[in-house]
Amino acid sequence: MAVPLRQVVRVGAYVMKQHLAGRKRYPLVLMLEPLFRCNLACAGCGKIDYPDEILNQRISVKDALEAVDECGAPVVAIAGGEPLLHKELPQIVAEILKRKKFVYLCTNALLLEKKLDQYKPHPYFSWDVHLDGDREMHDHAVSQEGVYDRAVKAIKAAKDRGFRISVNCTLFDGTDPDRVAKFFDAVTALGVDGIMTSPGYAYERAPDTQHFLSRQKTKNMYRDIFRQGKGKGWKFTQSPLFLDFLAGNQNYHCTPWGNPTRNVFGWQRPCYLLGEGYAKTFTELMETTDWDSYGTGNYEKCADCMMHSGYEATAVMDSVKHPLKLVKLALNGPRTEGPMAPEISLDKQRPAEYVFSRHVQEKMAQLAHKKPGEMADAAD
Repeated sequence: MAVPLRQVVRVGAYVMKQHLAGRKRYPLVLMLEPLFRCNLACAGCGKIDYPDEILNQRISVKDALEAVDECGAPVVAIAGGEPLLHKELPQIVAEILKRKKFVYLCTNALLLEKKLDQYKPHPYFSWDVHLDGDREMHDHAVSQEGVYDRAVKAIKAAKDRGFRISVNCTLFDGTDPDRVAKFFDAVTALGVDGIMTSPGYAYERAPDTQHFLSRQKTKNMYRDIFRQGKGKGWKFTQSPLFLDFLAGNQNYHCTPWGNPTRNVFGWQRPCYLLGEGYAKTFTELMETTDWDSYGTGNYEKCADCMMHSGYEATAVMDSVKHPLKLVKLALNGPRTEGPMAPEISLDKQRPAEYVFSRHVQEKMAQLAHKKPGEMADAAD
């Protein structure tokens, strides 16, 4: 496991504190999206399908830090869009680190070398570079040639300067497990500090939704991948129990409040993937969201989801409750043979609702009433 020991201890103590306090729902990772604008247009992304007026919005330093303080999660994942397009991001990161939060800055790395001087290595900070497989796989996923090579070059530059760095690998239907295994070998040899992997995001408005994985395909694919990784020293920045879940061995339910999302709309209901409403405050999000109406088995849109943003928190909480199970998996890795855990029944799930257009209209109406000086600065 590539998660630093200090993070394991801090997060474990945080979870135990919540349990002792009797809290049923609490956050583990704040998903902070300071903007939706990106310098790529990936076929599987649903984060850039907005009018320019919305894509030009930025979360201010003040609002970003208020979100961190209000949420209280020990880990902050800064995503997007492409976060490095935000001019004030170095200040945001520095202030979050002062609060002793663990920061994972997600990036496609196209601007990473240019921006490296604006950041300093820190024991609580890690770059998280998106690489969805080898050169051919990744360039196809991001719909642009040459991105893989630029990302690898940036990874080497960041490592040379002493930064922690991991890769974020999203896998889609039709992925060849053999190629993924070879890719994990390659990035391990490259010296990355860890790998984060997850099945394709189920964004309903992504340009290409036909290649999102079903749960059964996800489990079979990850078993094929993990089987080839035995003894190779792959390091993952995820709980061994979450990896075991991907391989079909854990019967977990989603914990959407474990990774709450704050973006330019507000606090997103119910999770990083689904924008079905927005709260003005974190407290409002936690207290007024009908959490039981979401998740696999409860809602049609969630039927095939096995994303880390919903299930990593479940796995972490389980690992704190059952440390011996965690130790066994950390030593042996996910089981890749034998029967899988029973699947969640979809018989009682409610039908999908499509509310994206309403949220866009409401935001556009809000922006129309702002004065020019109140508009967020455009990126450099």
